[in-house]
Amino acid sequence: MDLALALLLLVILTALVFEFINGFHDTANSIATVVATKVLSPTQAVMLAAVMNLLGALTGTAVAKTISSGLVDTDVVHVSSTVLICALIGGIIWNLITWWRGLPSSSSHALIGGLCGAAVAAADNNWHALVWSEPAENWTKSAGLLWKVVIPMVTSPVAGFLLGVLIMGGLMAGISSMNTAGGWLARISRPRWVNAVFGKAQIGSAAYMGWAHGTNDAQKTMGIIALAIFGAQVSGTLDNLPDWLQFLHPGGGEKDIDTWIIVTCALVMAAGTAMGGWRIIKTLGHKMVKLHPINGFAAETSSATILSVAAHFGMPVSTTHSISTAIMGVGFAKNPRALKFTVIERIIWAWVLTIPAAGGIAWGLVRMLKHYGLGFQ
Repeated sequence: MDLALALLLLVILTALVFEFINGFHDTANSIATVVATKVLSPTQAVMLAAVMNLLGALTGTAVAKTISSGLVDTDVVHVSSTVLICALIGGIIWNLITWWRGLPSSSSHALIGGLCGAAVAAADNNWHALVWSEPAENWTKSAGLLWKVVIPMVTSPVAGFLLGVLIMGGLMAGISSMNTAGGWLARISRPRWVNAVFGKAQIGSAAYMGWAHGTNDAQKTMGIIALAIFGAQVSGTLDNLPDWLQFLHPGGGEKDIDTWIIVTCALVMAAGTAMGGWRIIKTLGHKMVKLHPINGFAAETSSATILSVAAHFGMPVSTTHSISTAIMGVGFAKNPRALKFTVIERIIWAWVLTIPAAGGIAWGLVRMLKHYGLGFQ
């Protein structure tokens, strides 16, 4: 086995490690509310999330195509296996740091930051290696970092917050109207009944959240693996594959994601999800605002809707951002004073630092390897 092929296999392995870590790191984001409201036990919630992540990851490839062909200009920089390994390691290191500190930072942005930092370093700090903006008549077809990363990074948290306020406000208004109406409507609007009804409804919203998480997050690693295989195909690395590796040949065009990539990433994310991430559950589910089943239902429904819409348009948005801001929106609708702004400030700092931190780590790794002549011609 030659070195180029060995590096390609190492990229795939590293990408799957990232997917596994993403599973247990971001599990907390998709199930924190259903655990915090005591509707499901942690074990039940993790198993539900694992199954729904798997189903979601098997649905669509729009986000994977954005990662594989929409962010780095392969005419300017050769995205080698070494570059991708450094990108993934940058994302993994930052994910583990924030996981250990209990900060719900974005795995999506860690991966994107790592990819951008590694690409710029490989291009000898030529920033044209990144696809900044490719506008289209239909804005949903626009490509590049501006349209697929920067704008969604700003708008998805705002949308999550506003949708959380809207849904929670609507539910509170409905319950208030029922209470005012009197009779049997007033009886079923009492807290005991409301908690019972939304305790059941939250199982559905948690499943929706898990599915939406799979549709967006699992696809990012699919894109990295596809990008590595496309590069290997162009460079001739796949010309003389042994029989047991023939499946590596791309089955379609440059923007197609092979079935084996989709299924493998889905299964690995589900396995990672089953490991859980209880440190972040504590921050999201307990420290920002006290939650009841109706609050959890509103937050999960809001966040899952944002993720589903973004995945449809191929935007790799952050599960962390959407659920965190949805919880903030729900808390704000209940009582603006209920929000714990010191915790929110820590989370915002983690958001702000993720792309440059992961990118900086990946950039440093690539520059170090180039300095010592390792992995680069």
